[in-house]
Amino acid sequence: MNQIKTAVLMAALIGLFIVLGHLAGGVQGAIVAFLFALALNFATYWWSDKIVLAMYRAQPVEPGDARQLYAMVERCARNAGIPTPRVYTIPTEMPNAFATGRDPQHGAVAITEGLLALLQPDEVEGVIAHEVAHIKNRDTLISCVAAAIAGAISMLAYMARFAFYFAGSRRDDDNSAGELVGLLVLSILAPFIAMIIQFAISRSREYMADALGAKLCGRPLSLANALRKLEMSARAVPSEAEPATAHLFIVNPLRGGGIMTLFSTHPSTEDRIRRLEEMAAAGV
Repeated sequence: MNQIKTAVLMAALIGLFIVLGHLAGGVQGAIVAFLFALALNFATYWWSDKIVLAMYRAQPVEPGDARQLYAMVERCARNAGIPTPRVYTIPTEMPNAFATGRDPQHGAVAITEGLLALLQPDEVEGVIAHEVAHIKNRDTLISCVAAAIAGAISMLAYMARFAFYFAGSRRDDDNSAGELVGLLVLSILAPFIAMIIQFAISRSREYMADALGAKLCGRPLSLANALRKLEMSARAVPSEAEPATAHLFIVNPLRGGGIMTLFSTHPSTEDRIRRLEEMAAAGV
């Protein structure tokens, strides 16, 4: 179901891009904006692991350094049928974890020292299984494509506003005025709509990583218990996460409620726990 939802949301992003591109600069304008955004996001995607690991001062973990932790990663990767990701720890009390890497052959799992201190071993393995699931599902690729399209939409929106101001002084008939107003309104709303769709894609991938992660470790409740503890700690421990990388973490390090959930990169932790408990009850 979440695969279908992701496909529908991606189609909506592409549709919004085509409509705005046609209004802003025709086919050529749309292609130029898309290629520029694609190049920028491709570069970020290709070196994303090095960038984000350096950002959080992640330290590599060798098999002999933390045998239990490394064995968990190896076990989950073997169950997922992918190469063992590189393992890192992050020197911070903030309890969280993330996966990065452009494909399963270049995957990396990073876990904060705060998470290792907070969770029981089976809960740590549940978190690792979730991150390995992200690598297995190639979620970094999907998020990169979504970001490229959303970025192109933002660029087109800027072009459209420029076109409005340039053309507004040259057209004064009623039909042209109506078209220009419509173009202006769409150019203002489109980036927000694209961002909401992009974050909805991110939320659907979190559900998928939870489901696959529960299967990889074989204990849905271990992941559920880990999420419960991490959510409680996230409310108490100050976040050290950068907003640009918040979508990477297993639990959203940035707080928000009400209408702000539309701009959240994660579904509610309560709903994620409920789904995992349902999996456990069903014996999955």
